Amino acid sequence: MMPHLRYAVAGLTLSLCGLFGADDACAERLIVSVSNHRVTVTPNYSGEELVLFGSVERDDTAAAFRGNYDLVVTVSGPRTDMVTRRKERRFGIWINADSRQFLNVPSYLAISSNRPLDLVASPDVRRRQQLGLDNVLLTQRIGTDYADVVASDPFRSAFVRLRTEHGLYREATSAVTFLTPTLFRTGIPLPAEVPIGTYDVDIKLFANGALATQTQTAFEVVKVGFEQFIANTARHHGLAYGLATAMMALMTGWIASVVFRRD
Repeated sequence: MMPHLRYAVAGLTLSLCGLFGADDACAERLIVSVSNHRVTVTPNYSGEELVLFGSVERDDTAAAFRGNYDLVVTVSGPRTDMVTRRKERRFGIWINADSRQFLNVPSYLAISSNRPLDLVASPDVRRRQQLGLDNVLLTQRIGTDYADVVASDPFRSAFVRLRTEHGLYREATSAVTFLTPTLFRTGIPLPAEVPIGTYDVDIKLFANGALATQTQTAFEVVKVGFEQFIANTARHHGLAYGLATAMMALMTGWIASVVFRRD
């Protein structure tokens, strides 16, 4: 789907309440939007925060819901393969003792909610809906097998911790604010080293611990300027890029030899 068509349907809902057993089937729908659907990364980019805002609309024929809604927003960046290594000190030096490859995992992952996730839904629902960093699917290659392991697995814990330290994984359980019983907003922080690509935003509405409805939207992070020119050249004109790089290295070495030459 072309980007402009994808963004045009960002406010449309995928009402799945009938499939997940909500009391008033398809009684709610979500209308959402993001403050910026195209984030440009320049050489002096230092990060920014987008704003997701929206509202809960109910079917006029449905009975009024008298409780409070819960909202969970999951933002996932471009997927890629990554490796986590475990180092050990042997003979006075640190070496890589073991490693684990994570397959097709989000390069960026932010999960926001209006209150702690254990108050939003039961453990079974959280696992099924992948709510929270502990429940997100992170497939690993373990020998010849492929599996997602428990959250306490040392490699999984280290992977999540390292991504969190770089601001690329986060879980905030009070980041969604209900301005009224049906109007809400939340921020999407993007660090300086944010990966380039398309970001999917999944918004899930819960009522009395059950999924009432959900919707999706997206935004894109792109490079502009000289960095984008270099990236495109390296990707689409590899031979020319390699020759130019080699020539620049030779010229730099020659200039350095002239400048520092001793007579």
